[in-house]
Amino acid sequence: MPKIPTGRRVGQAAVNALRTLLEEHDHIVQEISGQNDFGEDLYVTFTEDGEVTSDTIKVQVKGGESWRRANGYAVPVDRHGETWADGNVPVYCAVYDPDTKGLYWANATQQLRRYGPFHPLRFIGVSPNAVLDDSTMDSFVAQARRYVGRYRGRQAFLTHLAEMSGTEFDPADHVLHFVNGEDDDLIFWKRPGDAVATLLLSAQDWEPAWVTLESLMRSELPTPEERSSGELRDPDLWTAEELELNRSEVMWVAACFMSTRQADQGPEDDLAQPVECNGCASCTGEEPEEHGSIEADVIHAYVLARILDRIEAEPDLVRRSILALREETDLEPSIVAELGSLETEPRVVRQVNRLSRATVEAVEDIEPEAYRLAVIYLITCIYVGGPSLPLEEQVRIVWRIPEPAASVSHKAAR
Repeated sequence: MPKIPTGRRVGQAAVNALRTLLEEHDHIVQEISGQNDFGEDLYVTFTEDGEVTSDTIKVQVKGGESWRRANGYAVPVDRHGETWADGNVPVYCAVYDPDTKGLYWANATQQLRRYGPFHPLRFIGVSPNAVLDDSTMDSFVAQARRYVGRYRGRQAFLTHLAEMSGTEFDPADHVLHFVNGEDDDLIFWKRPGDAVATLLLSAQDWEPAWVTLESLMRSELPTPEERSSGELRDPDLWTAEELELNRSEVMWVAACFMSTRQADQGPEDDLAQPVECNGCASCTGEEPEEHGSIEADVIHAYVLARILDRIEAEPDLVRRSILALREETDLEPSIVAELGSLETEPRVVRQVNRLSRATVEAVEDIEPEAYRLAVIYLITCIYVGGPSLPLEEQVRIVWRIPEPAASVSHKAAR
């Protein structure tokens, strides 16, 4: 007599566990026939207060020990990468661990779009922090419904560009997209009323570049008028030369400035009223609040140096921080999603676990992904203060494991 494979039994147990949990919370689950292997097992339509919503996701469900990794779980993408990334309905992955009887989730569409078609993922990473149970169901549903909402109307366009460039856009922002003759993507991003825009270029790994219409047209070298007046250009603003923009790209960016300026001013430019002050320091007479201005590479180098200092003093800091992170149940969904993709890479995880002054001496010695994972593990948040403050006061680190009292006292004494 033919035998039923164990894997099929465990896989069906995973589907049943997820379906039962969702239906206990009154969400509608439709199982997809197992004979059609298109990379999805369930359609899930969410409800709210007993009413059916229009928010639906697809879910690929996996069960068993084979999906377990040292730092979480991994679901193979196989041939489904394009449909999961570019379909009309977002795809989530769920993993059922038969040992813990736990369910864990990841937004597969979000991960694939973050890396893009030129860096295709082989696996969808599922963080052990992404627990799906009765206590986390509400936050999971809220996150999933927000994500589904990003697929509608203009927001779908913004979502695609945001995930492609790794940037978050506000629905009110001016966001325009251009593809040049080499299939490079250019994104123009400007907040309403601002004179400065941000250019995001795929050819430059989406590093943000600030430009104005004036800086765009200016040569890299200062003009004689600038030299004589002493008013040299703002070093934070880029020129077309520095960005290596060709003529058609420059004209497109200039057109973006002109069109967004008209949108900001409206049809009755001459009658436009000044923006009302909402109580800024200069108007209220209070001491003006200083805003931070510090280069990203300075922050990175300082934070890395502080991390290495603490690991040198506390060799088990990474392990303790990971354990503390696993206990947190209110992590932002974006952090959970990022953890999933980072923890899937054994190379990245190894580099973080072996982090020390002996293995890393400069920011350039650590991969960006490993640096980011180390920051998520070790640090809750980083505050940046005013530029007139000393560096150690400009950059304030809130550690996941607080610093020992003796260390804090010693640092204050210095």
